[in-house]
Amino acid sequence: MRPGRRGKRRENLWLLLCFLLGSYLYAPSSEAGLREKVSEHVLSNGLKVILLANHKAPVVTFQVWYRVGSRNEQWGKTGLSHMLEHMMFKGTKKYGPEEFSRIVQENGGDENAFTSTDYTAYFENLSADRIHVSLELESDRMHGLNLREDDFQTERMVVMEERRLRTEDNPQAYLIEQLEATAFQLQPYHWPTIGWMENIKSLTLADLKSYYHTYYNPANAFLVVVGDFSPEKLLVDIDKAFGSLPPEVKPDEKKAVDPPQQGERRIFLKRQAQLAYILMGYHVPNLRNGDSYVLEVIATILAGGRSSRFAREFIQEKQLVLDADAENSLLSKDPGLFLISAEPLPGKSTAEVEKAIDREIMRLQTEPVGEQELRKAKNLLEASFVSSQDSLFFQAMLLAHYEIARDWRTVDQYLPTIGKVAPQDILRVAKQYLVPENRTVAVLVPLPTQAKKPQGSEFSLESKTVR
Repeated sequence: MRPGRRGKRRENLWLLLCFLLGSYLYAPSSEAGLREKVSEHVLSNGLKVILLANHKAPVVTFQVWYRVGSRNEQWGKTGLSHMLEHMMFKGTKKYGPEEFSRIVQENGGDENAFTSTDYTAYFENLSADRIHVSLELESDRMHGLNLREDDFQTERMVVMEERRLRTEDNPQAYLIEQLEATAFQLQPYHWPTIGWMENIKSLTLADLKSYYHTYYNPANAFLVVVGDFSPEKLLVDIDKAFGSLPPEVKPDEKKAVDPPQQGERRIFLKRQAQLAYILMGYHVPNLRNGDSYVLEVIATILAGGRSSRFAREFIQEKQLVLDADAENSLLSKDPGLFLISAEPLPGKSTAEVEKAIDREIMRLQTEPVGEQELRKAKNLLEASFVSSQDSLFFQAMLLAHYEIARDWRTVDQYLPTIGKVAPQDILRVAKQYLVPENRTVAVLVPLPTQAKKPQGSEFSLESKTVR
């Protein structure tokens, strides 16, 4: 399973750290299906509760997911979701600043949060007998956050520095941001999760308060709890902690979707960098369309492991690139992008790499994938999907991502649907989506590190659209 692509590097770092907790939150997945083991309940105020009991170890992961991310923001106000995530740790009327993290740590747990285009999520991993800590703290800040001007001013500077370090000083990350801004014109995936720098600078505390009161309420959130507990007893405790919170109107989740692209779009980004980089983004559907599962298989055929087509052709045989990857946005809330990326080796051009990528795509469109190669891709996807459930934390993450994208119950459709993908499906889907008029191409043109920066700017961006 691939989590939401655009939450991006920050989220992926935390997912990696939490994966290292696998031995601490170990929960073997001997059975493929989750649906029959999960129970769902909705409190009177609209809060959905998803529970999965697992008694293999006396631990629990408690996660609160809000159905709000950068897709819910407006022009000129980008970065609000991520900014609010920071402010959620600044205290409530009951608990002072930084007390949330201290209390969790004193009870032997760890906690954090992450923001994506489609959601903002908070979690605690604790001993099962300390689950009351999550119940108390999370219910308190869902309704009683204390937003202060001094904290806001401080955290805004922190977020601005975070953007500088992780995006503006990272040529590849900046290229991804520019590709998405070019590929999406109506959809709010146009802007980055962290927000544009000028927007971050202009945000106000009033903006943040309005955003919090609009989106942080029981009707726009859900809990996912996995671990060693009695579902019946825990549900009673959850109702006591969260059930008294006032019900609110659930915000409208519908957003504009880009119409079919009518021609290839290209951008060239000139930045100080050691190596060039090329990105291709094709508009594709999400899991609400069966073709998205075929695209999962295509991504694995192209870049899944050392024996994938990219690895064999580009790295081992032609020695053309340092790295190449393909990624499908299966679990995005709205239709997303099928991304292909490559980093040419020194002395190799992005033009050479692009031609090689195009040849591999043409193969998918004209030559049926062999039975052995198709079976290997499916096996890799199955192994990845099963291993994603090797901890309580990731079982909860899996359920939550599907709940955001559509419904947690659809999680059990993944393996059967992947198993049905046939060579004819790959031919059809590759011809339909992986075509030049449906893509945006972004190229990083490296400038020598000793080159003088353009006056008043850190970069030069050229773009063109072929209609």
